[in-house]
Amino acid sequence: MSKIPESSPPAQADPSRWKALVFIALAQLMVVLDATIVNIALPSAQQDLGISDGNRQWVITAYALAFGGLLLFGGRVADLWGRKRTFVVGLIGFAAASALGGAATGEATMLGARALQGAFGALLAPAALSLLAVMFTDAKERAKAFGIYGAIAGGGGAVGLILGGFLTEYLNWRWTFFVNIPFAIVAALGAYFVIREPAGGRNRSPLDIPGVVLSTLGLVSLVYGFTRAESDGWSDPTTIGLFVGAVLLLGAFALVESRVKSPLLPLRVVTDRNRGGVYLSLGLAVIAMFGLFLFLTYYLQVVKGYSPVKTGFAFLPMIAGMITGSTQIGTRLMTRVPPRFLMGPGFLTAGLGMLLLTQLEIGSSYAGLILPAQLLLGLGMGTAFMPAMSLATHGVDPRDAGVASAMVNTSQQVGGAIGTALLNTIAASATTAYLVDHAAGATTPAAQKLLQLQGMVEGYSAAIWWAVGILVASATIALTLINTGKPGTGAVAASGSRAGAGDEVKIPVIAH
Repeated sequence: MSKIPESSPPAQADPSRWKALVFIALAQLMVVLDATIVNIALPSAQQDLGISDGNRQWVITAYALAFGGLLLFGGRVADLWGRKRTFVVGLIGFAAASALGGAATGEATMLGARALQGAFGALLAPAALSLLAVMFTDAKERAKAFGIYGAIAGGGGAVGLILGGFLTEYLNWRWTFFVNIPFAIVAALGAYFVIREPAGGRNRSPLDIPGVVLSTLGLVSLVYGFTRAESDGWSDPTTIGLFVGAVLLLGAFALVESRVKSPLLPLRVVTDRNRGGVYLSLGLAVIAMFGLFLFLTYYLQVVKGYSPVKTGFAFLPMIAGMITGSTQIGTRLMTRVPPRFLMGPGFLTAGLGMLLLTQLEIGSSYAGLILPAQLLLGLGMGTAFMPAMSLATHGVDPRDAGVASAMVNTSQQVGGAIGTALLNTIAASATTAYLVDHAAGATTPAAQKLLQLQGMVEGYSAAIWWAVGILVASATIALTLINTGKPGTGAVAASGSRAGAGDEVKIPVIAH
């Protein structure tokens, strides 16, 4: 195979690719922001719209189910329609759904708007990433582009906490929806006029309808199962039924994909050793990260008494660490060392930051404990995420880039659902056990309030210990399964895929 020199972009490189990156990154920021910005606004929206306590979780769950369930379909649509067209349609649809959510006057409209946001997000996210995968073909340029993208993917959720706090506290919860509209319009116009998708990258094979149905139902069942486990317990019959259904549906999906002529998800995409290692290690790391966002938000607001805005700003060190790890450490080293030597140490560094947080107490100092822990977490995750997303479509035929990108989103979405349910359950059990053991000593209202706070912190610490173990497992998987060399030095070829753009320049491609 001919190998393009790393020092200069290939002759056919799109001259507008850096402008395109701006609009792709803007769209990605909008999608990632939306995952956390609505959490801050939820209490106000619930009160205004008269949503019951039992149904308020559906404001979050409706989005998660549509997004997680339709991701593989969205990735395949991007391969079929063309990534630019799918990207623009996703942006316009997301803006319309956001306008509907911001203008909602009742529960049904709000839940419908959130489901529509999730559906259009499932079109948008894989299209955005696969556009980068096919537009940036030089190793050093790709490292820079994916560094920027990785920083947004990792830090955008924390930015959502800040923005959500500001909009809710100083304007109105509705603006947490309306703020998406200018993002989407600018990104859609920019994409329409600037992005030039490389020719020959579409997959015009007939759509695998049985695969679409089985994968969507299976993923929805899996994500909803974890959501139910958090609210109703792991032994709830409905929860168990959802998990059993997910196993059966996804098993049937794998069987169908191995036999149909034009599968929704070619099994070679996930059975390749390096891509499989990325999907698994990244999904596990997201379990730890989602749990941390949840516990640290509650700790700062309930235990320390921070306002929503102050809580958002308290996450800034993590954002700074992620940006530094992704755009400086990851980008500079990605073309010099094998990906596993960035991902493994990155996850371990994040685990060290998580280990510090196991020492949380009611009176813990922000500057003395939480700040250094967040910096380590951010640096580690930023360093690991960038090469992970870059490697996720390594060796994939360009016509499969959309569905390979969707697989990264799917591993993150499922990881987030598992993380929230699993770690929250562990924390709640530890809190209950602590309260039972120490209830006799709390005889006054003040002592009882202090006991409640101590129980909460004890629960957080117990769950964070699990998160430490999960990050160690992520690092171990990355170091043992991923065996590709550094970009440009004869990377391990993807099994079962034809030579595509990523193979020709012998560098990994990115997916989110």
